[in-house]
Amino acid sequence: MINVENLAKDYKIYNRDVEEGLLRSIKSIIKRDYILKRAVDNVTFSIDKGEIVGYVGPNGAGKSTTIKMLSGILMPTSGSITVNGVPPHENRINNAMNIGAVFGQRTQLYWDLPLKDSFLVHKKLYDIDTAVYEHNVKQYVEVLQMEGFMQQPVRQLSLGQKMRANIAIALLHNPQIIYLDEPTIGLDIVAKRKIREFIKHINKEKRTTILLTTHDMDDIEEICERIIVIDKARIRYDGNLKKFKSNFGDRYSIEIEFESNVDSSIFHPSFEIIKKESESRISVVSSKKKISISEALKYIIENYPVKDINVKEGTIEDILINMYSQEN
Repeated sequence: MINVENLAKDYKIYNRDVEEGLLRSIKSIIKRDYILKRAVDNVTFSIDKGEIVGYVGPNGAGKSTTIKMLSGILMPTSGSITVNGVPPHENRINNAMNIGAVFGQRTQLYWDLPLKDSFLVHKKLYDIDTAVYEHNVKQYVEVLQMEGFMQQPVRQLSLGQKMRANIAIALLHNPQIIYLDEPTIGLDIVAKRKIREFIKHINKEKRTTILLTTHDMDDIEEICERIIVIDKARIRYDGNLKKFKSNFGDRYSIEIEFESNVDSSIFHPSFEIIKKESESRISVVSSKKKISISEALKYIIENYPVKDINVKEGTIEDILINMYSQEN
């Protein structure tokens, strides 16, 4: 469904690091000095029909620029893109009929109209068949629990209600691909769960291809099986999420409650104490390269009077922070 090869995007940025004062002002009138910033650099990946892929990276890594090129909003500097066989920037109308998009809190809803009227406007814009429209509205309203506010003006809706409506409206025309950029930003845990469940439901029922960009790693954990990591405009990892955690999730922590006070100064040399509530409640971290989790647990249990023990492996967020910091 999506094929990206050697994709690059450069921006021209006005260079302000020149002489200051009147001289600079005069020069800028005659000839502006620009520098090129590469926002996406030699990016290559492909996504098959029905995949849900997490596209993650720090701010400024190139995520949004990639999505805008896939949407046809931006033209690549070099490389090639096809979305369902169509170069998006060359045929924006055809591409738009095949995709849906939700960009954070940027709404597609009409502020002063009842929510149902925003849906009707979308029906006209995309020339959606009446039977298809009525079926989709009924399904999405039911699954996303929107019955209680379809008649309300958009301005009266909560953030969670508007986000649910934005996702529903992006799917009304049965797009084969949907781009979700921070679809749960600012939402409470109940609203987040509803949206995550709906995304998985639509993917399973209609085999909609989904590219998800987010800073909420719980979204990635619960929705995606594959992850693409971009950092400093380049792809750092592309593959299975479980393998990503297994290959890069080296560090883990162990919270230990002992039956009595212990001398933590003689702990295993591979352990690093990160929290010490008392001589009987201690948290340590270590690395699988230094000592495996099973070996660490065996050492603790055999050498100390353990009352309770809890192991936490590194989260996706921990792994990504470590990955980004190694490059800086």
